[in-house]
Amino acid sequence: MTADRLDDARLGLQVVHRRYVPFSHAHYAGDLVDGAYVLALFGDVATEICIRTDGDEGLFAAYAEVQFIAPVQAGDVLEVVGTVVRVGTRSRDLALEARVVCRGRTEHAASAAEVLDPPVVVVTARGTVVVPPGSGADERGSENH
Repeated sequence: MTADRLDDARLGLQVVHRRYVPFSHAHYAGDLVDGAYVLALFGDVATEICIRTDGDEGLFAAYAEVQFIAPVQAGDVLEVVGTVVRVGTRSRDLALEARVVCRGRTEHAASAAEVLDPPVVVVTARGTVVVPPGSGADERGSENH
């Protein structure tokens, strides 16, 4: 028997964070940033989702289908989006995407940058978070979320 809640108001909830990637995070030649940087941002988005859906920070339990599609560079502005795609009794599955919305163009000038239109998708993933029993929406009523 599945505990999925197909009519749950938390389904489709979306959280968006934006973050400038400082040059102090460049880890490789060409000012490339390691993939773990984006995974940490996914964790931040997941935490806010848990707070909004369940009144608890929750815990990240698993990643699935992580795809590193394009490089992240120091000087980028990343937009990280998390969307609730499944609600279980204590677990929530999230669709996660990071995209570059602005990119530094130091080849033009030290502080040059541009807006990317369209943004460049750099990492996608699915993730599962869990919340403790008795937290959040189950006690307060999911219609409040």
